[in-house]
Amino acid sequence: MKFIADGMLGKLTRWLRMLGQDVRYSSQIEDFELIAVAEKERRVLLTRDSQLYQRATAKSIEAFYVQGRTGAEKLAELAERFSFPLAIDLNRSRCPRCNAEIQLSRKEALADRVEKKTFAYHDEFWECTKCGHIYWQGAHWDGIRATLEEAKKIKDSQLSFI
Repeated sequence: MKFIADGMLGKLTRWLRMLGQDVRYSSQIEDFELIAVAEKERRVLLTRDSQLYQRATAKSIEAFYVQGRTGAEKLAELAERFSFPLAIDLNRSRCPRCNAEIQLSRKEALADRVEKKTFAYHDEFWECTKCGHIYWQGAHWDGIRATLEEAKKIKDSQLSFI
């Protein structure tokens, strides 16, 4: 699935990219440009702007009005609607910063680009094929896992009411 997100959904964009979704995003894109890109590239427009949502759907552009308040609620509603798993597979993840693919990199090749303590404590690193940013499963992964678990619970509780 390919998405384009409006300027209000920067954090959600990063989450979706980590989950392997192709998401175009810029906080500088005007509404008419969002609609044009969605149509041209056949992307689903994600928005929290009800007027933008209405303009897009009036032009037969597939759009989704994001209603969730928290990150977990937003992820749950999108995973439910677009049928993607709420699990990070680093073989499919995209760079949260630029949307390019990331790839497993040899640890030794990154020795001069990673802090010494990080390099000593971690064995697996991923590098963005476009911007070169380096990722690893550090302490922040506990928070990532907790948010995804919360999103799964929300999604499952929504399904029990259907």
